Amino acid sequence: MIEADSFLKPAVEAGFDFYTGVPCSFLTPIINRVISDTGLDYVGAASEGEAVAIAAGAWLAGRGTVVMCQNSGLGNAINPLTSLNHPFQIPTLLIVTWRGGPGIEDEPQHQLMGPITPSLLDVIRVPHSAFPSSDNEIAGALADAAAAMQSSNLPYAMIMEKGAVRDDGIETASVELPPTGVLSDLGTGGDAPGRVTAMERLLELAPDRAALIATTGFTGRELFTVSDRKQHLYQVGSMGCAAGMGLGVAVNSDRPVIVLDGDGAALMKLGTLGTIGAYAPKNLIHIVFDNGAYESTGGQPTVSPTVDFASAAIACTFPSAFSCDDVDGFGKAVSQALAQDGPHLIHLKVARGTIEDLGRPKITPPEVAQRFKAFLAED
Repeated sequence: MIEADSFLKPAVEAGFDFYTGVPCSFLTPIINRVISDTGLDYVGAASEGEAVAIAAGAWLAGRGTVVMCQNSGLGNAINPLTSLNHPFQIPTLLIVTWRGGPGIEDEPQHQLMGPITPSLLDVIRVPHSAFPSSDNEIAGALADAAAAMQSSNLPYAMIMEKGAVRDDGIETASVELPPTGVLSDLGTGGDAPGRVTAMERLLELAPDRAALIATTGFTGRELFTVSDRKQHLYQVGSMGCAAGMGLGVAVNSDRPVIVLDGDGAALMKLGTLGTIGAYAPKNLIHIVFDNGAYESTGGQPTVSPTVDFASAAIACTFPSAFSCDDVDGFGKAVSQALAQDGPHLIHLKVARGTIEDLGRPKITPPEVAQRFKAFLAED
């Protein structure tokens, strides 16, 4: 058994200074110590997949990241680990607890995940080792993890058994709610524009120092086609993770960060609105292009007609949110959001349809990630 500081201090020396994740009782001492340490940053995520996306954004902004979760939550993280970290070659240190591990009587929900945790990491090609259980193991464990991540530019996992870290009883502070945000309805009831038309207006208004993250599907492909720039990141896979990645960038950068999301993707990880509202990055603008369909997979309907994204953002303590349905209203919303402290959400109704023979980015995901990371570092 080790103390939390016995691991965290050498972890900082090894470059790991940004933490995110979802709690597990095994992780309590580590998480509480990270939260109370002013030299470390922690973002509590709504889901493990969201935490992986947040860490990816933080890494792009120059941080050494750690994602903490229960092994049951590893299931939620598999999609971004395989379709975000792997194609873009984004490393992170995973600390995965071993509920239902060898010799542990645990709850029914851990009876399957416990025995398969190591092999599951093997299947998704995440190398792993045991979390250190004594002080003399810490330096070596961190060195091995850092070396593996440096070599592969991919995640590495430590599997934490019960009682590995001593509970020091640290208590976290209470949270005060901010004032209710302002909801602006700029809708006119006219014909909805296409996404490309809206993107063109956005690029006219956004400053050159703004970072843009486009969700998977047609949105990223359209942004690349309209204008390929070093400050653009085009997600592939990892549906629902654009907002989390944007949050990870925003809390680690002074640049304006603009997320281009879709209604289906936003719905997939709607809990990210709560995380964004709680951590309140002033430089984040979350745009939801809503055509009511999963367009790139054949146009199947989403449930967005029954969802008020702007009101949801206000309920999640965003300072402002906008609803619009034409380019002029969208332009007004973007201008106002850029001129005020955020985070902001802009919900734009858009028409279905895309560019004929729409292509795909000619630059590879690792190149996109490295170019975007270099852009963020220019500040």
